[in-house]
Amino acid sequence: MQALFIGQTYIDVTFITDHMPVGDEKHVADAYAVSFGGNAVTAAFCCAKLGIVPDLVATVANDWLGRMFWDMSAKYGISVHPRKVNASSLSFIMPKDGKRAIVRCRDDEHIHPFPLLNLKGCRALHIDGHQPDAAIHYAKLCRDDGILTSLDGGGLRTNTHELLEFVDVAIVAERLCEQMDKTPEQMLDYLKSRGCRVGGVTMGERGLLWYDEAGAVRQLPSLAISRERVIDTNGAGDVFHGAYIYSYLANPGKAWHEHFEFARAASTYKIQKLGNEAGLPTLADIEAVKQEFRAAV
Repeated sequence: MQALFIGQTYIDVTFITDHMPVGDEKHVADAYAVSFGGNAVTAAFCCAKLGIVPDLVATVANDWLGRMFWDMSAKYGISVHPRKVNASSLSFIMPKDGKRAIVRCRDDEHIHPFPLLNLKGCRALHIDGHQPDAAIHYAKLCRDDGILTSLDGGGLRTNTHELLEFVDVAIVAERLCEQMDKTPEQMLDYLKSRGCRVGGVTMGERGLLWYDEAGAVRQLPSLAISRERVIDTNGAGDVFHGAYIYSYLANPGKAWHEHFEFARAASTYKIQKLGNEAGLPTLADIEAVKQEFRAAV
């Protein structure tokens, strides 16, 4: 095991349409994609695509969507440690004008306890707050063993405050700021107060506001991509997380601003593709994005 990711599994159905039917009306979408979904799950697939295959503790149901997910995981060589639920979770995603509307069907009623794993060789843990009992169990273990712990704080969970005590790198969404009634600047102060070594707030087009290992607040602007090239922003944050975990694993001696610059290029690639799988970059894709925007950074 090189890294462990823990999260909630979704199957994402993403479609582009200029009209949503009502009543008995029908309408044909312009394009669609079916893929794996979920914050830490998508991040795990991104890390695997880049060349370091993690283990994944994820919810899995014994239904046809669950079997589809097993096939997706096998394609990328990901070792899934399943936590059984009765029904697969499903997301319907409608990207438009740089935003995305989402309807979700979720089953997070776990039938069994989370699996207990041997962490020998593990160098990073990435969690999204789903499966809160598993998240805090492994965050504590990893902290005790000196393994890097990373959190995707996409929203407020039942034990977010407690969990942050055991997180080294906490990159949260503006949604969490809104839920906790904090500005991004206040959120950074809060993450520092919880002991997070590196913390940040992702702000979409406005980039990343973050503080480094020395506590200095920094701004990482987004790359200036034209609006007509933006196809699907859903999953861009998940790709960002998966890419910086990969960068840390591949180059642990680099500073965090370098890991985040790498991840920024990865998420810029993602938003130009429809669906999570199509948006997973290779190392060559990330280098091409860096080369294209080098003069503008």
